[in-house]
Amino acid sequence: MNLSEFLDYLSLERGYSGHTVLAYQRDILSFWNFVQDTEGVNALADLHYVQIRCWIVHLVEQGRTNRTINRKIASLKAYYTFLVRTRQIEQNPLAGHKRLKEDKNLVVPFSEGEVLEVLYTDHYTDDFIGARNRFMVELFYATGMRRAELVALRLGAIDENKKTVKVLGKRNKERIIPLLDSCLLAYRNYLKSRNTLPDIVDAEHLFLRESGNKIYPMLVYRVINSYFSKASSKLKTSPHVLRHTFATHLLNHGADLNSVKELLGHASLAATQVYVHNSIGKIKNTYANSHPRSKK
Repeated sequence: MNLSEFLDYLSLERGYSGHTVLAYQRDILSFWNFVQDTEGVNALADLHYVQIRCWIVHLVEQGRTNRTINRKIASLKAYYTFLVRTRQIEQNPLAGHKRLKEDKNLVVPFSEGEVLEVLYTDHYTDDFIGARNRFMVELFYATGMRRAELVALRLGAIDENKKTVKVLGKRNKERIIPLLDSCLLAYRNYLKSRNTLPDIVDAEHLFLRESGNKIYPMLVYRVINSYFSKASSKLKTSPHVLRHTFATHLLNHGADLNSVKELLGHASLAATQVYVHNSIGKIKNTYANSHPRSKK
């Protein structure tokens, strides 16, 4: 099976990131390996939905969650759609497939107190690492950007005069996010420390390691987890939780959903509405205090 045309399509025409393209590749290859072992087929055109159904059952028996299975099926369906569009097969065997029901897995955001404790207590060392980590936390909470977006930030992304940062999001879509004064202060302190590094290798990137090389996703996860695990008892203390926290706190303080959508870089409101669940307590309180027939 030759996946290269499809992967090039995802990367070059759809603008998907390398990480996303790799995920598609893994999902499709796992299916292909399964049907070769169980069905002995040599071409995807020979397969029908019944064989795909066997793969789904196999994934369930492995203990995979419905969310994971749905993602894998979505990858395979996209590949079949590409094969139909390029006239390599006539029908998509997944055309009538219905997604498995997923349990709602809401991310529990940090409280405002937990964020403030991380930001304003003496957790940071008085050196390059401390300045970088402080700025990283400030930037995540000030913008709600994704981890991959923070890693990819260029040195000129921040405009101090306009108090904004330019973020390159999914599918290479740019968005401009306003910055708080506290975040700009942390940025200037970080730049001072950055300029003292003896050897800067990846000069075009904003966030660096002590070696002068750019940071990587796992390092970002470790930084955020290390600080917030000290301030919070929550099981998940990742950059993604901090993104949820940013959105939830904005909604709690009266931001409208469309504005939060634009700040997060979501393509549709459907992706943003999950954050409404986290702020439902605030919404109920506003409703109780505002409705004419409410018993205040």
